[in-house]
Amino acid sequence: MSAFRLSLAPVQPAKLLAGRLAISTAISMAFGAAAPAFAQSAGADAAPGSVLPAVKVEASVPVLPGDLSPTYAGGQVARGADFGVLGKQKMIDVPFSMTTYTAKLIADQQALTLGDVLDNDPAVRVSSGFGNFSQVFVIRGFPLNGDDISLNGLYGVTPRQLVSTSALERVDVFKGANAFLNGASPGGTAIGGGVNLQLKRADDKPLTRVTLETSGSGEFGEQIDVGRRFGSEGQFGIRVNQMNRGGETSIDGEHRLNNTTAVSLDWRGDKLRLYGDFVYQRQKIDDGRPIVYVTGSQIPEPPSATHNYAQPWSFSNLEDTVGIVRAEYDFLPAWTAYVAGGARHTNEHGDYASPTYNGATGVTTTSRLGVPHKEDTLSGEAGVRGHFTTGPVTHMVTASGSVVRIDGQSAYTLSGTVPTSLYDTPVLPRPADKFTGGDLADPGTTALTLMRSVAVSDTLGFLNDRVLFTIGARHQSIHSNGFNYKGVQNSNYDQSLTTPLFGLVVKPWENVAFFANRSEALAQGGQAPNTAVNFGQLLAPYRTKQYEVGVKYDTQRLGASLAAYQIEQPSAYTDSTTRIYGTNGTQRHRGLEAEVHGEPYKGVRLLAGMSLINAKLLDTNGGATDGNRPIGVPSYLFNLGAEYDVPMVSGLTLTARWIHTGSQYLDAANTASIPSWDRFDLGARYATSIFGRPTTFRATVRNVANKAYWSSTMGTYLTQGEPRTFLLSMTTDF
Repeated sequence: MSAFRLSLAPVQPAKLLAGRLAISTAISMAFGAAAPAFAQSAGADAAPGSVLPAVKVEASVPVLPGDLSPTYAGGQVARGADFGVLGKQKMIDVPFSMTTYTAKLIADQQALTLGDVLDNDPAVRVSSGFGNFSQVFVIRGFPLNGDDISLNGLYGVTPRQLVSTSALERVDVFKGANAFLNGASPGGTAIGGGVNLQLKRADDKPLTRVTLETSGSGEFGEQIDVGRRFGSEGQFGIRVNQMNRGGETSIDGEHRLNNTTAVSLDWRGDKLRLYGDFVYQRQKIDDGRPIVYVTGSQIPEPPSATHNYAQPWSFSNLEDTVGIVRAEYDFLPAWTAYVAGGARHTNEHGDYASPTYNGATGVTTTSRLGVPHKEDTLSGEAGVRGHFTTGPVTHMVTASGSVVRIDGQSAYTLSGTVPTSLYDTPVLPRPADKFTGGDLADPGTTALTLMRSVAVSDTLGFLNDRVLFTIGARHQSIHSNGFNYKGVQNSNYDQSLTTPLFGLVVKPWENVAFFANRSEALAQGGQAPNTAVNFGQLLAPYRTKQYEVGVKYDTQRLGASLAAYQIEQPSAYTDSTTRIYGTNGTQRHRGLEAEVHGEPYKGVRLLAGMSLINAKLLDTNGGATDGNRPIGVPSYLFNLGAEYDVPMVSGLTLTARWIHTGSQYLDAANTASIPSWDRFDLGARYATSIFGRPTTFRATVRNVANKAYWSSTMGTYLTQGEPRTFLLSMTTDF
């Protein structure tokens, strides 16, 4: 373990600046160092062969941890992923459910946000954040906030509200509880699954790619993607991505601006590999269509698909600066040590006006909420992975430690309520402040969080690795201090526990694997309120338990999976009889998932699946809602995406996608609900050569029918679905 300490004292600006300078200096020194080199042969989306470390020490061609895993035919989905502390693995060799989407899919679908990418997954639905324009991802029926998405394997460094896709190489979507693999997420929302983002790196082939894009509503943008390798054997690599996009969206009056710059550096030696990444992202949203709160059991009809019930003075400015460094060293033929560190500075400010609809009276009101927010985050991880054999049994062992420190600084101003309408929305003057908390010009620290953990595991291989049994444990500590808007500490949470993992893979045939796991998710426990007899008592971290079994099929052409799971999340409340606050209730999800991806027939590609969720509330307070369905959890989800290469026209591909989501309740009493909804998307792309330059034209239409619908009730509020949206782009390689 490392000998450094992290404090929960607020970081001073001078110290933060010094830390950033130190990171910059470390990157410069690292990439200026000399090391023996070799030539890498992993393509961005179609590298031949396995990229995963062999379980046996005597493997003749070890694969580097930094390599990309190959994809299924068509290049939309990868056959391997980064499984946290276990490192990069083949999908068929791990006892978990995960889908990894590629940069090719992002480009071909013209996916502008992370939500656009995850629209492809039948186990995921996209919702909106509370009171802002962030995206929330509902995985297996549980919400995952942007704060709890990892970047290059590190928590705490991902832009927390919206993520631009221009610099992303892979999007790993893990389904299920994953506290052992990645540690407890800082916000405690990685319950039903998690997401990890991998940044682009320089490939062996030089790349200079320019994309021009527009929409039918008046958005215009450009992307520049340049990658080069230098050195006698291509030891040093650099990849630069620059994206600018702005204009009016398909929602009336809504304007968005997105500027993203990403620089990735890497050095590849015989034993040493160094990586450095820098990301700057700035997004501005004016008149963004907000969420809708509802009181009572009557839900309003959705306004027309393009109608905007925002106020013209509402806005959100989001700025994130991220730096990550990583080093890997093969100190023995089958043993690798690694260390990684990252930092993020976030600066956000916005005026929000989310309407509230009164179901009893039909009256709609709104108010203005102004929130400046800043965050300074440090994240680190170090560990070792290795392989050895004991007689006929192989072992892949891991040991790691991680730490995440988040300093959140906030203030707020709130106006009184004023009448408005969801359908004939009036333009209102900006309401005056009525309540204020903190310094709006220089927000003070309101939350300090420190997450620390250590993990160990051993994957034992039997019968020539036809049977793989994984056992592991992670000891997690959660330390959190809360402060009021005057800077006075008002809460102190310091708890820890150990979470185990058990996983089994049995491969009776080369391309088929049966798997099972027992895993957990962790979140910070609550504190008893002043109405409870145990007022002030801190609860231990909430331990969510998962049991999962399934089967996978994996070939170069096609991948498929079927999984059944049960997830039990504890819930806390003050018992109405004993007046004791505790983890007395349970939210239980039992589900069945099926997915298929790849090219079953030449020229025909599928990206499809379905998810059945039987979710119930159990042991609720007084049994009032026992057996009811939880808020925002549909019972049935279905995706069918397909591509068809037109044989009569070389280079022409037609695309289509159908997304279906079942009905959802808005309240725990199950008295208010939204109906099921369907969305249909169409598209085409044409790959050709212009003046000897490979060029691809793409066209996409989302929500072809321009259907107006409520897409989600997660969070006890309504999110309206995207209207018909036209996207056009032209990409040329120089």
